[in-house]
Amino acid sequence: MRWTATKQRVRVRVARLRSLTVGLIALMTVLAASGCTAARDQPAIVVTTNILGDITREIVGDEADVTVLMKPDADPHSFGLSAVQAAELERADLVVHNGLGLEANVLRHVDAARASGVATFAAGEAADPLTFHPAGDGGPADGEGQPDPHFWTDPDRVRKVVRLMADQVIEHVDGVDESVIRARADRYGGELRDLTAWMEKSFNRIPEGGRALVTNHHVFGYLADRFDFRVIGAVIPSGTTLASPSSSDLRSLTVAMRKAGVRTVFADSSQPTRLAEVLRAELGGGVQVVELYSESLTAKGEGADTYVRMMRSNTTAMADGLT
Repeated sequence: MRWTATKQRVRVRVARLRSLTVGLIALMTVLAASGCTAARDQPAIVVTTNILGDITREIVGDEADVTVLMKPDADPHSFGLSAVQAAELERADLVVHNGLGLEANVLRHVDAARASGVATFAAGEAADPLTFHPAGDGGPADGEGQPDPHFWTDPDRVRKVVRLMADQVIEHVDGVDESVIRARADRYGGELRDLTAWMEKSFNRIPEGGRALVTNHHVFGYLADRFDFRVIGAVIPSGTTLASPSSSDLRSLTVAMRKAGVRTVFADSSQPTRLAEVLRAELGGGVQVVELYSESLTAKGEGADTYVRMMRSNTTAMADGLT
């Protein structure tokens, strides 16, 4: 009898344990489903480049989930997307991209998202784009030129894009608080206005006639236009890092540099400086190669992890390199 009672108590305990286990599993399933639903309900903005990603987050804050596709220190001209990232574009409430041919490997995915009904905002096209002329002398080198995608090197154009992006977020992203978006855009616009003033003051340290730029590829046309620099030329005579220089290109650039008395070359930190080093060899000793953050933000804490810090770092490096 005692053995039978013991067996009965064991059965009861096992039954209770099974019931508790089933209950926990059911609870976890409900919580997981609720989490997935919440994630789906959260407004989603997908941004192609990390520079635009930082600008978007400054405007949006916690009002929407912002996903940035391009990793730190990557090249916007050549980075690609995984299948998961491409699918994120088509599930977004709004896609923010640069346009003007910058993200060459991503454009078809943006087009596919637009075709499926997703709202898209091409920031570069909204920034009053300049026409790029590979000759670097202001004259057409290959017909009528092409739009320059690197608008972010002019903080005044970024300020204009901030206002227009805020409009797009309010119009296309359901659930955001318009007053919050407007207030954040205004605050960030003020920060960009202060950045422009600080850059002007910093560049005033450069001796008269010394605002002359040679880069590893043409990326600072907007900065030159805004702050009165001359673009002497580039090691890669193109607006994209995907191009390659010829020996005649290098000879033409070295002639232009000697004529202008320029001995400083600015090379993007996300690209190898080999071509700039080749140019140094062509011109002999005394050529300084200065690294800038022109195409991509860095990882957090590495010197250019926000747009404003990137511009301040570049301004300091350019003013020091040309003084």
